[in-house]
Parts: sequence; C-alpha cells; structure tokens
Amino acid sequence: MSAAAPTPSAAPQAARGDRHDQGHGHGRIGLFGLVVGAVGVVFGDIGTSPLYTLREAFNPHYGLTANHDTVLGILSLVFWALTVVVTFKYVTIIMRADNEGEGGIMALMALAQRSLKPGSKSVYLVGLLGVFGASLFFGDGVITPAISVLSAVEGLEVVAPQLHDWIVPITVGVLAGLFATQRYGTEKVGRVFGPITIIWFLSLAALGVLNITHEPEVLKAINPWWAARFFVEHSWGGVFILGAVVLAVTGGEAIYTDMGHFGARPIRLGWYWFVLPSLMLNYLGQGALVLEDPAAIRNPFFIGVPEWGRWPMILLATAATVIASQAVITGGFSVARQAMQLGYIPRMRIKHTSSETIGQIYIPAINWSMAVIVILLVLSFRSSSSLAAAYGISVSMTMLIDTLLLAIVARALWPKARRWVLPCCVGFFVIDIAFVVANGAKVLQGAWFPLVLGIVLFTMLRTWRRGRQLLRDAVQADGLRLDTFISGLMLAPPVRVPGTAIFMTSDPGVVPHAFMHNLKHNKVLHERNLFLTAETLAVPYAPRERRLELRGIGDDFYKVTVRFGFMETPDVPLALMRACDLEGLDLDPMDTTYFVGRETVVSRRRVGMPVWRDKLFALMHRNAAPANAYFRIPGNRLIELGAQVEI
Repeated sequence: MSAAAPTPSAAPQAARGDRHDQGHGHGRIGLFGLVVGAVGVVFGDIGTSPLYTLREAFNPHYGLTANHDTVLGILSLVFWALTVVVTFKYVTIIMRADNEGEGGIMALMALAQRSLKPGSKSVYLVGLLGVFGASLFFGDGVITPAISVLSAVEGLEVVAPQLHDWIVPITVGVLAGLFATQRYGTEKVGRVFGPITIIWFLSLAALGVLNITHEPEVLKAINPWWAARFFVEHSWGGVFILGAVVLAVTGGEAIYTDMGHFGARPIRLGWYWFVLPSLMLNYLGQGALVLEDPAAIRNPFFIGVPEWGRWPMILLATAATVIASQAVITGGFSVARQAMQLGYIPRMRIKHTSSETIGQIYIPAINWSMAVIVILLVLSFRSSSSLAAAYGISVSMTMLIDTLLLAIVARALWPKARRWVLPCCVGFFVIDIAFVVANGAKVLQGAWFPLVLGIVLFTMLRTWRRGRQLLRDAVQADGLRLDTFISGLMLAPPVRVPGTAIFMTSDPGVVPHAFMHNLKHNKVLHERNLFLTAETLAVPYAPRERRLELRGIGDDFYKVTVRFGFMETPDVPLALMRACDLEGLDLDPMDTTYFVGRETVVSRRRVGMPVWRDKLFALMHRNAAPANAYFRIPGNRLIELGAQVEI
C-alpha cells in the first residue's frame, strides 16, 4: 500500500506506483548494498535462534538427556528443518510466488485469489485463510522481540550472576529504545545494523568452528539417519521435540514478508552463501560443546564463548536481537499496509521513510501497539525459557497456511513447475502438521497467548471487512441512483458557481451523501462536478493504463475511478491531476474542492452481524484515519459532511 516514491534515477514526472519503470523500486542501491541491507534486517529473527534453540530442546519439559545419540539427533533435525523448511520451501520456492515483487501472506493470498474464479466460494475461503494467517503472524511476531532480547541479556547470568535482577529492566529499556527509533525507517536502521549483523554471523561461524574442532564427531549430524533414528528411539513422543526444533526456523515467514523491501535475489544470495552456513556451524559447535561437557546444556551458546569474549558477545548478541526484532516489526508494517489496502483494517497514518527503496514505511499505530504488547510479555513471562513455551504455535500454523496457498498458486499459475511443486507441497504439509501438533502440546504452558491474540486480531479484521460491506449496502439501500437524480436535477438546476467539486464515493452508482448535503445546505452546484471512487487492485502497483477511468454523464458531471495497488498509498490529487491531463480535463488544484462524507455508524438489531460486532465496527470506524490524510488531500481543499448510517 505504500506509494512507490520516484527514485533519484526516475524522471521527476514519473507517476507514483509506476514501479516497473524505476529499477524495481531500489533506486541506485547496488546489489551488494541490498544484500548487506537484507542481512541487516531480513535475517535478524532467524539469525538469533541459536541463542536458545538447542538449550530449549533439552528443557526438562521434553525429558531428554544430553547424550551422544540424542544430541546428534536434535542437531540433525535442526539441520534438515533449516534445509527443507527455510531453504527449500521459503527461499527457493515460495519466494517465486511474488505478487509483482511483493511477498508475505497477504500478497500470497491476493495472488491465490486472482487465480480463482471471481466471486466463487473458493475466493472467500482463501481470504479467510490469508487473514487468519496474517493474524497468527502478528500473534507470534510480538513474541520474537521479547524472547530474542531476553535471551541475549540473560547472558549476564553466565558472566555476572549477581546481575540477575537487572535482566528484565535492561530488556525493557532495550525494547523501548528499539520501538522509539522505528520512525527513522528500515533504510537508516539497515545501514547501521547491516555491518553489525555481518559481524554477528561471522562470530557465529567462528564460534562454531572453534567448538567443532574439539569434537568433530558432531559433523555426523548432517546425515539424516540421525534424525530418523531419533524418532525410532523415541517413538511418537519424539514428535513433540519439534516444538523446540521449530525455534530454529521461526523467521522463515518474515524472510518472505520482507521480500518487497530488498528483492528476492539479494535475500537468496545472503541466505545461501552467508546466513545458512553461519547458523549451521554455530548449531554444530554448540552440539560439540555439549558432547564434550553435557552440563553446558544450561546455556551452550554463551558457555561456548571464550571467557575473554563473553562481555563483548553479550553486547553483540543484544544488538543482534534488536535486529531480530526489527525484522518482525518491518514485516508487521508490510502486512498491515497490505491488509489496509485490501480492506481488512481501518485507515492508519503511514509515513514513508525512504526516498530510494519502495515499501519502507512506518505505521505509528502498529508500532506502538506492538511495543505495549511486547513489553507486557517481558514483564509477565520474565525469562526466555518461559516465552519459548509460548513460541511456535502461531508461526507453525502460518507456515501451514502458506503451504496451502502455495499449492493453489502453483496449480493455477505455474503449469510447468506445478508438476514438482505440488508433490513438494504434500511433503511440506506433513511437516507443517507435525510442527502444529508438537507446538499444540504447549498450549497450557503459554502457547495460548499467541493463539488468543491471533483470534482477537482475526475477529477484528473480519469485523472491519464485513462492516464495510454492510455500510456500503446500507448506503445503497437508502441512496438515490446517480444518473436518474442528475437528470431530474438539471431540469431545474440550482445556481452554479465557478470551480470544480470532487465528491468521494465508494459506490459510483449512488448519489453521495456529501453531494446531497452540499445541495441541501449551500443550495449551489459547482461548474464542474466529479464523482470519484478509489479502488484497490489485487496487484501491488496499478498499471499506468488502468490508473484512471473517466466517463462524462452530461452537463459537466463526470464519474471517475482511480485505481491503486495494494502496496501503494493512495495519493488521489496527484493521480487525478496527472491522469486528467492525459484525458484532456483541465483541473486547477487551487480551484478544486474535495467533499468527503463522514459516516457515523449506528448499530441496530438485524441480519448482518451480532450487535457486539456492530459496536466493534463502529468503534474502529470512529478511530480510522481521516480521509484527507489517507488519500493525501490537502486539508485546506477539503470539506467533510457528516451522515448517520445504520448497519
């Protein structure tokens, strides 16, 4: 939904949203710079998993002993989970399912819906899946900053146990600072964090190599036989260890969601050749340390660091976990922007934070909502082990939904690749189900929180979508047909005054409330009147040829439709002026007035939604961003006229 701001290499007259004419939206940023930026932002979440994954696998909750076979079995599961789920499923396959360069579950949902018959029940069901998956993404997303930063700060217990009571206050302070800096944007943050994250991954690799040299036996874990043997030895009970293994792959969805920020190629290069090898070396190194000293399982990451380097590593780990949180936050902004444009959440104020890279935005309402929830999580759970019990269920379900949507897209849009992608989807489905079952066992230990949060968000998103439909139906039921009304009005027209009036309307066939109120109270007509409808397409950026549709209906009355992609921020005046110039309609911005209706929603008992959902929708509607801010209409050219509508 963010507008594609013209890059320095684009002509000044380039229209917003003409993304394909602007170097794929990355301006003059070179490939190397994009790879560094991607490493600094996209891989933060998955890159900090070594802080707690192996430790949690041997949590007393699972009843495992850190012996030779079990350690190799767990490491083999981690290796193949990263290989199959992240490398093969997300980086290699799902990132092919880009919606004109954009990723994330909402973009994948829109792509799947476009492949189905319009208006069919399948489109509705796919919409439900996508919205529920996006809600679950937020549910687990708020846990990532809390568990990541807590696990890094808990390194203090290894070097200075007396500082135990300071762990939670320090974590809260770090998180508060992170959310406070979001307004500066991922471009500026990425420039700072990119080099730090590169140092972090190099440190992971170096520590891994150092510990592997002490116990090279651990390299056998790459053989999938050890993973299979683990399940043979532990029978069905071994499935539940996937509740800890999933911690190693959380962040796969965030990689896909952030694809629009940096592009698929930089992300793939960064993952294949740098991030994945660094992660696996570190996991193997931790396993080697535990084989050498089983007592090290209490915190294998920090114990595996030489004593002289533990304080610097705590600082570096804290910085890395801040970056992990950054990946989730930027992913949250992307998903919220897409949901906003697709009509699932109310209008919110959006700030663009980059003049060179498309899609880098800041949404204050989302940022501070996440900040409050994350800090409350830290204060409630107070340790990364407690949070680990809550972590994984939502992201596992999101991965399952991604697999289902991928199968729909592959079947409809990839006639050649579907011959091998669809069988792969069957395998992914089995793996995802296993992860969901394993994490479902942790519901009573804390996994209920992301589920409840996801269900609450899903209810709000569906309520907004349904409420908007009921509002449109109510306006249509009470409204007059525009063509008929204009014909009758011009039989005895009121006084006409100079200038252009633009009436925003969601239904081009019905007389807008603002038009009726203007006639009733001011008793005048402008010289030229445009009835303008803004539509969102199921593509990220509206093609130039579909941007505007203009149709005259006589006596200087016009119906105008302006279209935007779901990744653009609607700039109605800019799009209208540029497009109308091409249509030969001369509009003087200083002689144009915008009229917008501001409905007050009143609930009533009738078929549609329960009263409590009506009231929830009315509350959300009252707090939506004003039309002038959302559509970028100058406040001094805007007149809002109120109307009461029952739903």
